[in-house]
Amino acid sequence: MQKVINGIALLSGLVSLGVVVGGTYLYLNKDRMVEELKQQAIEEVTKTVTGSVSGKLPGMIKSSMPEIPKLPTKTGPVLDFEKGFTSN
Repeated sequence: MQKVINGIALLSGLVSLGVVVGGTYLYLNKDRMVEELKQQAIEEVTKTVTGSVSGKLPGMIKSSMPEIPKLPTKTGPVLDFEKGFTSN
């Protein structure tokens, strides 16, 4: 029975040591991890926004452009500069 209790105590000590080591590692590296997560989030948001805007942009530009006027196929009568600009 003493061996079982010693085994449980040893496992308990190892778990406690693991928690302390893991917590220390996280505490010492939290700034680096936070910056990496921020960078990843910024990259994902940039990809999403860029894809969304570039997909909608041609339609937005097309709808905001005025219609191109049609060119005439023939012109009006010739003006006679010697007589003036009236059509008598």
